[in-house]
Amino acid sequence: MEISTWLLFIAVALVAIISPGPAILLAISNSLQHGFRKALLSSAGNISGLLLLSTAAIFGLGAILKTSTSLFLLIKITGALYLIYLGIKQWRSKTNLFSGNSETRQKHGSYFFLQGFLVAITNPKAILFFTALFPQFINLQRELVPQFLIMTFTFMSLSFLVLTSYGLLANKTKKWFSTKKRAIWFNRTIGSLFILLGTALLQLRAKPV
Repeated sequence: MEISTWLLFIAVALVAIISPGPAILLAISNSLQHGFRKALLSSAGNISGLLLLSTAAIFGLGAILKTSTSLFLLIKITGALYLIYLGIKQWRSKTNLFSGNSETRQKHGSYFFLQGFLVAITNPKAILFFTALFPQFINLQRELVPQFLIMTFTFMSLSFLVLTSYGLLANKTKKWFSTKKRAIWFNRTIGSLFILLGTALLQLRAKPV
């Protein structure tokens, strides 16, 4: 892959990664509620999901999703319901999670990794994104596997960097949420955004994004 092509890919990928989405909301939420280390775990889970999705896209799952209405609908509804579930759970919470209560401490690190992983793999938009994006930067005159690996791990690295940056920034504002009133406001805001994203996902059609 030529340097100029790679740099263009980075620019396009950053635009997609930086824009607010469920992974960013999850990183912010976990960082504020459970600490920056938990946000790192959910971010690691998310990029692991991205690796699975990019591989699936290369092997044709993206094309299948665009042609199989039933499969696309199943994945779409699963992803939407999971986001809505996270939103309702967050919105209904009335406890000050920023005080580090015992319930928060009991959650194992694998819980946060799995949470990030599920947010990634239940989003059909991500599969369609990889399907639509990757072919634009592939040089068919060269070996495909090295190009795929470069773009995939570049996208994963950028995603992890952006998610952890959001998480770190959120963690710096943690003290501001120390009062119960602000904590409840945060829960309802983030919860509403999760529900909004889940609802928006239901409107997604099987076409390149």
